[in-house]
Amino acid sequence: MKGRVNLWAIAAILIAGSFLTPVVAVFVTAAGDSDGLWQHLFTTVLPRYVFNTVVLMAGVGLLSVLFGVTTAWVVFRYEFCGRQWLQWILLLPAAIPSYLIAYTYTDFLEYAGPVQGVIRNFFSWQSARDYWFPEIRSMGGAIFVMSAVLYPYVYVIARTAFLLTPTSYFEAARISGRNMFWSVGLPLARPAIVAGVALVMMETISDFGTVEYFAIETLTLGIFNVWLGMNNLAAAAQIATCSFLFIILLLLVEILARAKRRFVDTTRNSVSFLPKPLHGWRAGFCLFFCLIPVAVGFVTPVSVLVGFIIEGHSTALTTDMFDAAANSILIGCSVASLVVATAVFMGLVASFNKNLVVQRLTAISSFGYAFPGTILAVGVVTAGGAIDTHIAKISADIFGWEYGGGLTSGVTLVIFACVVRFQAVGYGAVKSGLARISESMIEASRVLGHGFSQTMGSVIFPMIRLSCIAGGLLVFVDVMKELPMTLLLRPFDFETLATYVYQFAKDEMLEKAALPALAIVVTGVIPVIVMNAALNRFQPLYKSGN
Repeated sequence: MKGRVNLWAIAAILIAGSFLTPVVAVFVTAAGDSDGLWQHLFTTVLPRYVFNTVVLMAGVGLLSVLFGVTTAWVVFRYEFCGRQWLQWILLLPAAIPSYLIAYTYTDFLEYAGPVQGVIRNFFSWQSARDYWFPEIRSMGGAIFVMSAVLYPYVYVIARTAFLLTPTSYFEAARISGRNMFWSVGLPLARPAIVAGVALVMMETISDFGTVEYFAIETLTLGIFNVWLGMNNLAAAAQIATCSFLFIILLLLVEILARAKRRFVDTTRNSVSFLPKPLHGWRAGFCLFFCLIPVAVGFVTPVSVLVGFIIEGHSTALTTDMFDAAANSILIGCSVASLVVATAVFMGLVASFNKNLVVQRLTAISSFGYAFPGTILAVGVVTAGGAIDTHIAKISADIFGWEYGGGLTSGVTLVIFACVVRFQAVGYGAVKSGLARISESMIEASRVLGHGFSQTMGSVIFPMIRLSCIAGGLLVFVDVMKELPMTLLLRPFDFETLATYVYQFAKDEMLEKAALPALAIVVTGVIPVIVMNAALNRFQPLYKSGN
């Protein structure tokens, strides 16, 4: 039995090592010769890339905190008409990809759009020289649209932190005449909020569609320009290392925010926190206030897309669209299946094999979600190219075969990159399910004579089945929305729904792609439902005092 378990551990280490290979490959490539391009970039455009990235991160982070924390506190603290609906409606903007809301708001707010058209007709203005209107394709516009769809990350974490705060703390603040939000709610939720903001900033760094469409030169856009425009992978990897430093800084901030932050509830019987009832204009104001981010991040872009369809601009179900949808479903199902399978395997081995090396390596291998897709794309291409080169050499020298480079010339590279990128989503879901399984059940199975593989199939997997399904759904939806890695790694004439919409949007023809864009949004509603179900599980536990 011990020998078999060691074989499982070796297999888990090999899988984890393959997931870490792209990150290592980025640094290996960055150490190569860029033919003097790096020095040129460092003295010309790199400072601008870094400055724009920092400003974009700071702006999106601050506005996401404003939207997320305030709405989370309102629905937690007060009882008013529509509160139960708002608790999950506030999650709907998470279903909109950031690049999609950028496309729709540009069409909605540009000079030829309906908003400025109404303003000109109302005031009888003839041209743009007669009035001033904020430019949506700017740094401020990018901060606005990205915050509108990323704030749910902060909202979910902040609301969860409020729900898990012991009621006795709020009661103590109320008795002493202190403000419950500033004295208890915000200080205790601060580490969780910082973690949510770090996640928002990671998403901001990895964004490509929005910054490319708004012509904002960030590190991510720089990687695209240097790799595809200048055909210099080494210089692109060197820019990717700069983005990697930002990621490391954000991870350190998130870890420090959680370090030594503990609180316990010393009361024997915890009671549920009763929201304060509101009526009249106060209830109306809370409802209106919470609907603002929903209107900005979900209602408006969806209305624009539906309007295009109603007007007949995007009603044709073309062969290209069906092919793009089929490709998206193919990649999404493949990645979701592989992520869940590898996450289950590594999670089981790490949980029930007490080898510290295995536990830490499997945990580190799931950090791919923390890295921008452009960085992982650079690493995957480098690693895949190196493996293809070795295979081609061995095939020619030993067998006399001509190897065509299967790893870097097909969809396999896209699938592997997405598996590395979204491994953390599946691994987190699986680990949450494994945490509820007692080790005594494993020991009982072994006492009955079952081996490790038989125990996994007959005991453990049925108990974590729902967690696996939830993780697989989240991965599937994330892959459906993925744009940067698919653009960089896809074969020629291979389109997904995300790249299909991008091709039309970059040519200023979003109305032609409204139907596939709406399909992406509808698919994105799935994680909203999953997140809402997960959030609702906290409330009954909290009310029971457990």
